[in-house]
Formats: sequence, C-alpha cells, structure tokens
Amino acid sequence: MHILKIAGLTAACLGLAACGGKGDDKLGDQARQAMDNRADAMDAAADNLSGTAEDMMQARADATREAGEAKEKAIDKSDVNADAMTNAQKAAIVNGM
Repeated sequence: MHILKIAGLTAACLGLAACGGKGDDKLGDQARQAMDNRADAMDAAADNLSGTAEDMMQARADATREAGEAKEKAIDKSDVNADAMTNAQKAAIVNGM
C-alpha cells in the first residue's frame, strides 16, 4: 500500500515540475515590466514632442511594449530554471544584455 502512495506522490510531483515552478514566470514578468518602464519613459518623452517626432516616439513605445510581451512569452516557453541562475544572469535576461 505504501508503494502505491509513494508512486502516486511521485507522479504528482513530476506533473507539477513539468508545469513550472522554476521561477521562469517571475523572470518573464520582470523582463516585461522592464520593457514597460522603458516604454513609459518614451511616452513621457513623446509628450514633450510634437508632430512626426511625437508619433515616432509613441510608435517606439508601442513596439517596446510588444517586444516586452514577446520576451515574457519566450522566457516562459523556454522553461529556463531561473531559480538556478545567479542574480547577474537574471539581470542580463531582464535588461537584454
């Protein structure tokens, strides 16, 4: 009976391990947030511009936000083990270095 319980718990743990729990969701969120912060700064700069320059800066901000969302998805999809990374490695991913 104990063997069946152990086998069941092992299967449950393997299932949980396969669906995350390695910090990649948090790392992806941090990367997206960093890109959102850059885009917010671009929006603020666009407020001080006019005409074509303003439109171009706003377009850059929009593209930056989209890139942040794509980066978040890529990090999550890659299923990196962020828990095993150093803070410098995480910073490099978040900041695009």
